[in-house]
Amino acid sequence: MLNIVLFGPPGAGKGTQSQKLIAKYKLVHLSTGDLLRAQIAEGTALGLQAKKLMDEGFLVPDEVVIGMIDSALEKNKQATGFIFDGFPRTVAQAESLDRLLAKHSTGVACMVALEVGEQELVKRLLERGKTSGRPDDQDEAKIRRRVQVYNTETAQVAGFYDVQQKFHSLNGIGEIETIFGQISDIIDQHPVAKAETPAAATKEVRA
Repeated sequence: MLNIVLFGPPGAGKGTQSQKLIAKYKLVHLSTGDLLRAQIAEGTALGLQAKKLMDEGFLVPDEVVIGMIDSALEKNKQATGFIFDGFPRTVAQAESLDRLLAKHSTGVACMVALEVGEQELVKRLLERGKTSGRPDDQDEAKIRRRVQVYNTETAQVAGFYDVQQKFHSLNGIGEIETIFGQISDIIDQHPVAKAETPAAATKEVRA
């Protein structure tokens, strides 16, 4: 099973590259935000627990998020692999993810981080804010704070995967296809990628 962690600060192009990787390698997209919203909408026990915490102004604890990922893995046992979007963000989450994947007899193949300078990110997000409708894409101070949080969190997670020789960093500035080719080259070097035969159609998460 080919499992990829794709990281990048807001505006790095992670979403665009995720979709291209999903299409090429027939991966299931696991976005913790999407999983959270789906569980809440379905009224599951985990969703209700998360909603209660969010309504009270608390962050959803790691064990609840891991529980949602576990549920998604169970529902997609025949998947070629998964691409983790926005998770893990801390070393504790990375450790929990490793334990969870081991329970499913698999693991993270590689972590790829798209590196883009702060000034370029601010420029991209302010431009995106003209059409996205997101308030946090229209306020430069908020954008810089998001980038700072990402850099602080990711530095430690990158170190976690670097020790495992799974961390790869790429310049996120350039042509989309060029960057996609570089990510693909990294993935294709992994033994699991070489052995996998992608399914005929892209799978979607059944949260």
